[in-house]
Amino acid sequence: MDAYDEGSNARHGPDVPRRPAPPAQRGAPVDSAEPDVHPGPEPEPIASDVPPGPPEPDVHPGPEPEPVASLTPPEPVAALVPPEPYPPGEPRTGIAALSPRYQVGVALALAVVAIGVCVHIGMTFLHVAPPNTVTREHGTAVDDWIYPEFEQNWKLFAPNPLQQNISIQVRAGVRGPDGMTLTTGWYDLSAEDGRAIDGNLLPSHTQQNELRRAWDFFVATHDSENRPVGLRGALSESYLRRITVLRLDRDDAVRAATGSSGVIERVQVRSRTSNVPPPEWSREKVSTTPSYRELPWWRVPQDEARGGMR
Repeated sequence: MDAYDEGSNARHGPDVPRRPAPPAQRGAPVDSAEPDVHPGPEPEPIASDVPPGPPEPDVHPGPEPEPVASLTPPEPVAALVPPEPYPPGEPRTGIAALSPRYQVGVALALAVVAIGVCVHIGMTFLHVAPPNTVTREHGTAVDDWIYPEFEQNWKLFAPNPLQQNISIQVRAGVRGPDGMTLTTGWYDLSAEDGRAIDGNLLPSHTQQNELRRAWDFFVATHDSENRPVGLRGALSESYLRRITVLRLDRDDAVRAATGSSGVIERVQVRSRTSNVPPPEWSREKVSTTPSYRELPWWRVPQDEARGGMR
């Protein structure tokens, strides 16, 4: 057996390292023909010109690193502005649809209306309130504001309500085209208001109270001889006269009597008062004979006559 024998007991040269026998051959007899060698993994070729470097460290894979943001400067952020009251696509309605100039005008109009309402409520409160320092100092201004259109009356809550029927009647002196003056008959204006209210679920305030309150205003500012008492007497006369002229202008009977061509020159007003008859079961005895209060003739100014009959 020479030195190049590759048996298990062969000697190797000094420059060749001894290779241990495979585990399958360690207990095998020497005279076996061929050893049972299992092929192992082929060694990787090593480049002869490149010196071997340090061994690579055993690095276990870990979590992937997060991507690093680019070094480009960030985009500018838009300034925070309050959102518009309406989306751009939705059309504006109401006051918001107006231009700023008209919005200012509407705001001023609403402010004026609000101030007027507050002043009226305050004047009405001072008028119905008991006498106080404000009414003693500014009572004339309060009365000028209230009378005659906004006068307050509390007879509905009086312990002795009215028990009389009062009708206001009027007649007129009408000048015709020929220059002659014709005196009409008496027209019962209260009866016309009563017919308009009867069966009406929502009668107007003028039909219910205008004529009645005008007469109460006149009676409160005149004595039994129809002479005015105080400065409000002349005001109550003009107020009652204007109402009667407007009623006669709308009366078809007056138009028919004058041929729709006359001009009202003067009017005369009277009241017809009669007691309300007691119920049948009552023993009270009252007179139902009417009484009249006739006022003197009032001349109608030209500016009022223009609004009357023509």
